[in-house]
Amino acid sequence: MITRATWLHLRIPFSFFLLPVYLFALSVSDDFSVFNALLAFFIIHFLLYPASNGYNSYFDKDEGSIGGLEHPPPVQLELYRTALFLDVTAIVLGLIISVEFAVMLFIYGLASKAYSHPAIRLKKYAFGSWFIAGFFQGFFTFMMVYVGATGTSVFQIESPEVWIGAALSSLMLWGSYPMTQIYQHEEDSNRGDITLSYRLGILGTFHFTTIVFGLAALGYWLYYLFYFSMMQAWLYLIFLLPVLSYFFYWYFLVRRDRSRADFHHVMRLNFISGLCLNLFFGLIILWDHL
Repeated sequence: MITRATWLHLRIPFSFFLLPVYLFALSVSDDFSVFNALLAFFIIHFLLYPASNGYNSYFDKDEGSIGGLEHPPPVQLELYRTALFLDVTAIVLGLIISVEFAVMLFIYGLASKAYSHPAIRLKKYAFGSWFIAGFFQGFFTFMMVYVGATGTSVFQIESPEVWIGAALSSLMLWGSYPMTQIYQHEEDSNRGDITLSYRLGILGTFHFTTIVFGLAALGYWLYYLFYFSMMQAWLYLIFLLPVLSYFFYWYFLVRRDRSRADFHHVMRLNFISGLCLNLFFGLIILWDHL
């Protein structure tokens, strides 16, 4: 039995915030295996993501709040071993789907390790870490889900809506990712991790997110308008309204008091965003496949 501290650092519930990418990829998969889709869901959200969380936590050794964990307990060697075990288990189970899917799991695992391992530590490079995190959690994961669910090789995918959908996933994450760092400026800088949010500053992070997230929202609207239907395009914006409303409400709070750029507001924004997008993409799956 692993300790409670290790369970907490795996941050399994945090996978809920990354679920929209999985659901989006599934929603544009014309013919997918239900078995493969469910297995891919389990592997990615209960093995791959927790392994990445645990590995990063082990090397970060945060004392302040981190994503999904307000008061992280001290890390132990058990966390490192558990993270590696989950990684290996994910790859082995991935072979049930295909060798290509398992290789993609392995590549994702390498990228997540490079993010925090002291020998490379991409996290200390503002734009490099921002780009890598958005690419792998967005574009790469989207394609990984599509390959896993449909059994199609990534080299055989010709459909433009798949490639554009993957690109939009990264664009959305590139817009929202700096917001997850906004309350960690002091701890990150003390450790030598100069994140993009730290470079932008608190208000700069909000402005950056407004621009990039706005471009992503427009991209999604056009995507659904051209490849699916006008109803789905407008429905996307309707589901996005609570996210935008809370974001700008929080922005005006922070303009008056910078201390409001804290863990609790970030988690509320993540929850609202995750809930709305998961509901939207889940509805689209039911719409198109039932």
